[in-house]
Amino acid sequence: MPGISFEQPAFETAVPVVVIGAGACGMTAALAARDAGAEVVVLERDTRPHGSTGMSQGYVCAAGTRLQAKLGVADDPDRFHADILAKTDGTADPALARIVADAAAPTVDWLMEVHGIPFELNPDWAGFFGHSTARMHGMPSRTGTELLGALGNAAERAGVDLVTGARVTTLFADRAGRVTGLEMARGDGRTERLGCDALVLATCGFGGNREMVREFIPGFGNAPRYRYFGHEGNQGDAIAWGRGLGAGLGSMTAFQGYGALAEPQAVVVNYDMIMAGGIQVNLAGERFANEIANISAQALTVLAQPEGIAWMLFDGPREAAAANLPEHREVLALGAVRRAGTVAELAAAIRVPADALQRTLDEVAAMAAGRIPDPFGRDFAGLAPLAPPFGAVRVTGALFHTQGGLTVDGDARVCRPDGTTLPNLFAGGGAAQSISGDGATGYLPAAGLCTAVTLGRLAGAAAARLARESRRG
Repeated sequence: MPGISFEQPAFETAVPVVVIGAGACGMTAALAARDAGAEVVVLERDTRPHGSTGMSQGYVCAAGTRLQAKLGVADDPDRFHADILAKTDGTADPALARIVADAAAPTVDWLMEVHGIPFELNPDWAGFFGHSTARMHGMPSRTGTELLGALGNAAERAGVDLVTGARVTTLFADRAGRVTGLEMARGDGRTERLGCDALVLATCGFGGNREMVREFIPGFGNAPRYRYFGHEGNQGDAIAWGRGLGAGLGSMTAFQGYGALAEPQAVVVNYDMIMAGGIQVNLAGERFANEIANISAQALTVLAQPEGIAWMLFDGPREAAAANLPEHREVLALGAVRRAGTVAELAAAIRVPADALQRTLDEVAAMAAGRIPDPFGRDFAGLAPLAPPFGAVRVTGALFHTQGGLTVDGDARVCRPDGTTLPNLFAGGGAAQSISGDGATGYLPAAGLCTAVTLGRLAGAAAARLARESRRG
């Protein structure tokens, strides 16, 4: 694991602001620091920025944006804040939730208008998974790769210095906890030392560190069929550094899970098909949960089924909801979809009891007609029952991203457990505490990238101010 050293070496060079990590948080922090007039260097471990942002759908939730107003969507930070607290059953830090709710829309507006990030509003997620209205801002392609590319282009235009293939191994600090610089290992075996006035940690979470997952999220870490579907670079480096400097931790049990990872292909099956009326059944041919109650917690629910497996069932109209999306094209290309013209053929194709599957589909049809309630609490009203020809994908549950990290204040400055701040250390995105509260149920879709860009902007601007004051002093 990376470490902290309290020795004070000579640094080959020094810059006012250093950002570790070139994902959405790190690049947004760098843009904010440059806008504030600071020279900034971004250090990226990989040879090409990708990480969790590149693996995501690229959505940022924000309330009260100019894009929402233009499209007639009434929303504001108070409503967003209320949704956060409701989704987390009040376990989210209310102060941090307030900071993010208030700053998210100005951040999206700034990224669009100042730096040309081409956000579009997706109206389809209104009322799902805790969002009471449409506030999902994404790229035209609905991919995190496009978002990362747009941020990278903006950073290049702004004069941000990006160094790839630079794995930070050690932070140097004085006894007061002030970071004075760092040591990095380069791909050719060289090591370099770089000094700084302020440091922003944007290294993402700890999902790739099985021991940390066992420590903080044992439901996943100790699961017999453990699946992590995130960037392997998410090793908890920021948490290790923060602990070494006496930082506080928050929301460490929270995570973003997903209950629809194609098995064994290990690709995402787009959930729009479920939201449009698709269902999941286990190996007994029976539904086992409200599929739209919690997109994150569904991962553990699926893992709790026999063999940790479920089948995602849909038909032509539901498949049309995802037909043009990158994930579904990949699912099709890998041959993950089973097809059937009758319920009996579908049961044979997915190897579940035909009588049980027929009973399940009949019950769902009765729920849609309003004749019986769903025992799991899902509302099928207004949805047509599934009809042949059918499609099915074998899925499992997976951990996508951890949501716990270093506690921060309104400037995204890292705090100690007593609330006092470390002198010049900032954090955002997966390196910082989230707005997801505790456990499996609090994750709001797009909350990860929301906190990434929002805290990234706050951190970059504050780091630039601190660096300027340090140099004046």
